[in-house]
Amino acid sequence: MNLITVDAVVKDFSGHRALNRVSMEVPEGSIYGLLGPNGAGKTTLLRIINQITAPDEGSILFGGVPIGPEHRAMIGYLPEERGLYKKMKVGEQALYLARLKGLSRAEAMKRLKVWFGKFEIGDWWDKKVEELSKGMAQKVQFITTVLHEPRLLIFDEPFSGFDPINVNLLKNEILHMKEQGATIIFSTHNMASVEELCDHITLINASETVLQGEISRIREEYRANKYLVTYKGDKETFSKGLHKNFELLKMEENGMGPQATIRVRQGEGSGDLIRNLLEITEIRSFHEILPNMNEIFIQVVNDASKKRAPLP
Repeated sequence: MNLITVDAVVKDFSGHRALNRVSMEVPEGSIYGLLGPNGAGKTTLLRIINQITAPDEGSILFGGVPIGPEHRAMIGYLPEERGLYKKMKVGEQALYLARLKGLSRAEAMKRLKVWFGKFEIGDWWDKKVEELSKGMAQKVQFITTVLHEPRLLIFDEPFSGFDPINVNLLKNEILHMKEQGATIIFSTHNMASVEELCDHITLINASETVLQGEISRIREEYRANKYLVTYKGDKETFSKGLHKNFELLKMEENGMGPQATIRVRQGEGSGDLIRNLLEITEIRSFHEILPNMNEIFIQVVNDASKKRAPLP
């Protein structure tokens, strides 16, 4: 079942089309990546799902019904542009925001105590927000986003400004919330985090969808017939014995010995490459190199940009 269904959404701002018939389906209990270069339309779509603004055309369904005010309490939204009241005390503000989400004072205090302990910020309860570092303030806002345990969580660049230790802390919490049944829409420019966390993605470029689907299927679809081989022997014999239908891209050393990155040209397969290698060397390891999401992102966006470019 899909928790969120975006159907042919269009949004215009002063003659600029921010979204052009964008559609996507977010399965319940999944982490869904919403990707794209700056200005592609991602934040506009997140704001529409969160009902901060409305689409000019198209529709959004929440659990199969049109999204409406009754769903706001079921959503937690962490925008890229953070917003805490700088003069308020941290604990006072966290409690205030929790009450706005419908929690009783007693329940809010109970949950805040747990989260402040997890994030090791209990000593900051009576400090003003303006006294916090950027990372510390973002921890507070993350907590206030998830505290009411919404069905849908929307994170726009949640790791911005965090050091690697705190990034890992947030990732673990996001995965735990998924395990508990939450559905998460996750927007970031960090493709390594996309591969690590997301089940599905939609890539938007210049207001339009240019790529969509499961991460594993997309990586298979964009495979480049490249293989990494670790072998026994000398590099010269290896390179001279490689047939012309196999392109030697790189040679280097690793802990197991020399290794080579090879591209199989059109018309040949991995079996042909293995047979050639067995003629010239002893294979210690052999595996296909699938493109990562960063490589795919760059390729797809560049290809889409070329298609839009006007003829000279």
